[in-house]
Amino acid sequence: MKFEEVREALKAYRYQPTILPVRSTSKSAGYDFFLKEDVTIWPGEHVFQYTDVKCELARDEVLLLFIRSSVGINKHLTLANGTGVIDADYYNNSNNNGNIGLTLFNYGKEVQTMKKGERIMQGIIVDYKVSENDISEGVRSGGFGSTGI
Repeated sequence: MKFEEVREALKAYRYQPTILPVRSTSKSAGYDFFLKEDVTIWPGEHVFQYTDVKCELARDEVLLLFIRSSVGINKHLTLANGTGVIDADYYNNSNNNGNIGLTLFNYGKEVQTMKKGERIMQGIIVDYKVSENDISEGVRSGGFGSTGI
């Protein structure tokens, strides 16, 4: 497993440095992801942002994305899909080179602003198993939503 920058031509923020995810402590399970630009989110609204980071995973690994607890508790922000799921075949996909994105939703009653470079979510790499009668033979053809709704 490794995090790396998305190919330059497919970066959403080409002229900004990319901070690769890091663990805050040696016993942290989650890798913190950073905002690429300032965001302001009104109550009941959502904002999408790419990280310009991709993750190479083994075939039997998945990257799970969660809002940082301090962001959820203090800012009343959450990931719009609850938990993000990054499959191994998302890496280097033809649409966005595996660029990991997030949609933040403000479920609170106040406008929330977060600054470029702030830690927003954390990713945890998990091994998974498939059932012994699994027959999946599909092949990913792109980025978000490419495997169906």
